[in-house]
Amino acid sequence: MKDRIFSGVILVVFFVAIVVFNHSFPLALNIAIALISALAVYEIIKALGLSNRWFITVPGMVTAVLVQFCEFQAANMLIYAAFTACVFGALLRHHREITFKEVAVVYSMVVMIPLALQSIVLVRGLSEEHGMFYALICVFAAWIPDAGAFFAGKLFGKHKLCPEISPKKTVEGLIGGVISSTLIILLLGWFFSSVFYGGTRQVNWLSLLIIGFFGSFVSVLGDLSFSLIKRSCHIKDFGNVIPGHGGILDRFDSVIFTAPFVYLVTLLFPMVP
Repeated sequence: MKDRIFSGVILVVFFVAIVVFNHSFPLALNIAIALISALAVYEIIKALGLSNRWFITVPGMVTAVLVQFCEFQAANMLIYAAFTACVFGALLRHHREITFKEVAVVYSMVVMIPLALQSIVLVRGLSEEHGMFYALICVFAAWIPDAGAFFAGKLFGKHKLCPEISPKKTVEGLIGGVISSTLIILLLGWFFSSVFYGGTRQVNWLSLLIIGFFGSFVSVLGDLSFSLIKRSCHIKDFGNVIPGHGGILDRFDSVIFTAPFVYLVTLLFPMVP
């Protein structure tokens, strides 16, 4: 428990520091997301037992990094075209060492994970003045319901949510996560508007309500989806780089789902009009 809380605090401080230094070093966010994306891709490949296949691992991790520095569709298409050529060229060369099914799984993950995490970089570009607030909400929209569900489940959990996929998750935990997410996201909006800007700027409460309420369900969907992947790979955690949490994917699995959701909501209903 102590390791989990301590690691969570360190991660929050890490992202807050990126916000603080955004104006002086804006590439800090790109570098952080690139590192997270590359490690996440590596953990998936390792979970599949393919980490020693350099001809899949190296192109996958390089692609995961490059995507975070390309904010244009044409650039992404070029990167993935090169990745596709590398992967299928490797399959032809090493077809006795790896199967098409394995390549297909890795390919889908290298497409999904980096592009989903890229939403955190892209959402910053939606507002020159408030972009980093948007980026933080992308992350907090996943972590807040997760923390709320964890503590609510510990205190009140009785009814299992998905026992075959994630035995520790409960219905009571889900409800606690939804409530905590909705309230705290709205509270962050109030702090941003009333404290940070002294009431001179207003937030879009509808946008924050949608993100807080529905984002908690998206977060659970991401968490359960990657829990199912872990069960399919017969592993408990994706890694051990974050004490109390496991691997990068164990901490960012729900972010992979919530970040695109927050980006789409913000496109339709800007958090700061």
